[in-house]
Amino acid sequence: MAKGSRSQYKRERNARKDERPSAKLLFARVSVQKACFVLDAIRGKDVQTALGIVTYNPRYASTLIEKLLKSAIANAENNYPDKNYRAENLYVAECYANKGPTMKRIRPRAQGRAYRIEKRMSHITIVLDEKK
Repeated sequence: MAKGSRSQYKRERNARKDERPSAKLLFARVSVQKACFVLDAIRGKDVQTALGIVTYNPRYASTLIEKLLKSAIANAENNYPDKNYRAENLYVAECYANKGPTMKRIRPRAQGRAYRIEKRMSHITIVLDEKK
């Protein structure tokens, strides 16, 4: 097989796949900046504390992140039977928001002009790990 072939790259990428439980929310209708306010608050915390923080946080992004965090916990308990993860031993190892596509809309303004409105989206990822 030729060095640098597509299948070789895919094989190497899959070998480096992260084995920690995680959950992703793609195309979330919240900007990265607004999502990061909530993500910064829960990074490094255990999952019970993180759930408490997002439950009582008044931001819109916290409702999305709460569902995502619950999904990551369920993924850890159900999708990794050999590791035997328990919710009380998990903490938020990584959480980040990447930029998604932007919907562009037009707002009519004075004298026939048009202003662009950008409705931003983000891809939010939460990775859990077990306390040592």
